[in-house]
Amino acid sequence: MNDNKKPNKLINEKSPYLLQHAYNPVDWYPWGEEAFSKALEENKPIFLSIGYSTCHWCHVMEHESFEDSTVAELMNQTFISIKVDREERPDIDNIYMTVCQMMTGHGGWPLTIIMTPEKKPFFAGTYFPKETRFGRIGLIELIGKVEDAWQNKRNEIENSAERITQVIQSMDEETGNVEIGNKEMESAFNHFLERFDNKHGGFGNSPKFPSPHNLSFLLRYWKRTGNEKALFMVEKTLTEMRKGGVYDQIGFGFHRYSTDNEWLLPHFEKMMYDQALLSIAYIEAYQATHNNEFAKTADQIFQYVLRDMTSPEGGFYSAEDADSDGEEGKFYVWSTDEIKNILDDESANLFIDTYNLEESGNFIEETTKSKTGNNIPHLRKSYKEFASKYSISENEFESKIENIRIQLFDFREKRIHPYKDDKILTDWNGLMIAALARGARVLQNEEYKDTAVKSAQFILTKLRESNGRLIHRYRDGEAAITPSIDDYAFFIWGLLELYETTFEVTFLKDAIELQNIQIEHFWDKEKSGFFFSPDDG
Repeated sequence: MNDNKKPNKLINEKSPYLLQHAYNPVDWYPWGEEAFSKALEENKPIFLSIGYSTCHWCHVMEHESFEDSTVAELMNQTFISIKVDREERPDIDNIYMTVCQMMTGHGGWPLTIIMTPEKKPFFAGTYFPKETRFGRIGLIELIGKVEDAWQNKRNEIENSAERITQVIQSMDEETGNVEIGNKEMESAFNHFLERFDNKHGGFGNSPKFPSPHNLSFLLRYWKRTGNEKALFMVEKTLTEMRKGGVYDQIGFGFHRYSTDNEWLLPHFEKMMYDQALLSIAYIEAYQATHNNEFAKTADQIFQYVLRDMTSPEGGFYSAEDADSDGEEGKFYVWSTDEIKNILDDESANLFIDTYNLEESGNFIEETTKSKTGNNIPHLRKSYKEFASKYSISENEFESKIENIRIQLFDFREKRIHPYKDDKILTDWNGLMIAALARGARVLQNEEYKDTAVKSAQFILTKLRESNGRLIHRYRDGEAAITPSIDDYAFFIWGLLELYETTFEVTFLKDAIELQNIQIEHFWDKEKSGFFFSPDDG
């Protein structure tokens, strides 16, 4: 496919995201001194683009602009261009995402930053189309404006960049010691209560993110205070998400977020950290309510992870793409004709009725604002209600639906699959180890325990230096990249959960050793708290 194209400097990287851009005509550099020295030497601003391999709008911007020879020529003339994988370098992403949110009021990926050779930003945004449209400046026009300003308004740019940098630095200054007590927890609860969607669950309007850490807070608030409204918000949200299109009803696992407020139309990528934290939320909700549907959902998430996202060596992969065969969500949607061709008449009618499929399609496509004939399977009623409708027992109804699901899953497996980002990250593996270890205890499943143990051993042997310190990323036999606080915090959490599940003292010892390293290299001795990056990072 790339026979006639010359690779740029990303060709020697391990990141799947950087390698996706290795044959762009843009002269991309990885983050490093070579790029910054070149920018100083040629007196050019830096175009920093941050994204990740399974990001839909990152793909769109690449196809529209970074693969376009006209855009590439302008970028190469005007900038030194740097590509960063936000999953490999969360430290860089955190800094410049803060800049973007501060300057524009919002953030997201692809993250676009234009800055001086000294790394001081003066322009920020996210996705830009190639040409100006719908009130959004196009990349071609933007490049022209930046080039003109760089040549003719250099003092203004440098003064602006200096002010932005000072504001960012001041945000890190100490704000005083604040104890968190009942007042702060009450305030947080009221914040969620005000934003809660009583009809569909979740908080706020569209887009809606699962945000399982918020649900875990509400469960603890309920346990501490006895406030039933906190528990209701958790139950309602988890139930509606599981029924929605944001959940893969055929192959299990959660998509990243819903573009609407009903959890119907997702951005279809699947992230490992979402699977880990959501499975924990469902397990905790099961412990609080003894509702078997919550336990079943956690089981299904684990099935997906063990089936599709676990390496033979034991590590967990990072993510699956939203796109396949050039279209977002194509792998996951169905037409009614397709269902009727795959299943017998009775099964087809049962599935179409249960999962709300329509001949014209059951969702509005974002870009065309019309229906496409495609359907996202989702539930609006419980299995119990459907069993009553069809005058059969709930168990019999579930058995019929499960047989149908397996047939559709087997058919779907023959489709072109979304791209899988197969890098293994220490922090996200730590989250999944914690989830599986807890799942093994609560759901009494030995396979989950064994999988968590194997993953922990993989991290401890492949992603740990001889001095005991962790490494952030593993891919193609190579472990590399300085870890952040997340790598230590999440992996230590995983080890502690694993100790509670297995009572093997070695996991507790490893957790203590890593905690001591974390304190040594991340602790702020002057102001207390932990830095995101280590003292030698």
